[in-house]
Amino acid sequence: MTPLFIGLILLALLALVVVGASTRRRDTNSAIGQLSGETVKRDRSPVTVGADSDTADTGSAVTGTAVEAAARANPAGSVVPQVEQPPVVYVPPDPETIGVNRRQFLNRAIIGAFGFALLAFGGAVLAQLWPRPQEGFGAKLNVGRVPDIKASIQAAGGFFYYPEGRMWLTEYPATALAKAPGSYSFYPQVEEGLQAGVVALFQTCPHLGCRVPECQTSQWFECPCHGSQYNQVGEKKGGPAPRGMDRFPMSVTAAGELIVDTGAVIDGPPIGVNTTGQEAEGPNCLSNSGGH
Repeated sequence: MTPLFIGLILLALLALVVVGASTRRRDTNSAIGQLSGETVKRDRSPVTVGADSDTADTGSAVTGTAVEAAARANPAGSVVPQVEQPPVVYVPPDPETIGVNRRQFLNRAIIGAFGFALLAFGGAVLAQLWPRPQEGFGAKLNVGRVPDIKASIQAAGGFFYYPEGRMWLTEYPATALAKAPGSYSFYPQVEEGLQAGVVALFQTCPHLGCRVPECQTSQWFECPCHGSQYNQVGEKKGGPAPRGMDRFPMSVTAAGELIVDTGAVIDGPPIGVNTTGQEAEGPNCLSNSGGH
């Protein structure tokens, strides 16, 4: 097949496309302004004017052509009789249907947030002004004379629980006193008690708040919830706890009585603090010793 023959075929196809497009445009242009046969038939058929064609069977039957002629003859008039309707009674919209607009929502949100902030501030002020308990947990408790406390600790196997203050009382060895000021940032708050040889520990584990029992065999505190371990003075030895056991401020009166302020909980010493150097003195009470 020669290139000339191929060129002729392409030229013929292009001519067919052009002719087809021209014919389609001519058909479209000729349809503008013309009515279909069905429309012309409906326009010539009589219709009932002045009554509902679906429900009424009375009225004058006229054609569309007659209506147009009458309209041209009387432009200012009305061919189709108008039925006067009574005015519609105004009914105010239902607020629940309309809902809350954007401005109302923002106003209410701002007022609500401001009111909540005032409420929280007022509660904090009242909490500061509210008198502290005079007895029980949250108050300053007179635990007793220091020699009597030490005797109770020794009689209980090294751990004396004082339920009224939710605390453990243990002995603080005199050999560790030299390390305490440099290891405990809270040392001034507990100095008198440590110098007297005792320490007051909050009963809950600083990990998730479980009550920590003593282990008589290891002479440590061992939390049964997640395996945190502390030596006898509450310094962390193992487990997931973030610090040592929390404790309370202590003071000693002139009569030698230990006063523990259970209304102020002090965060325990950080991980790694070990002023006593105490290791487990026997088997641990928990099988998962060491914790997570």
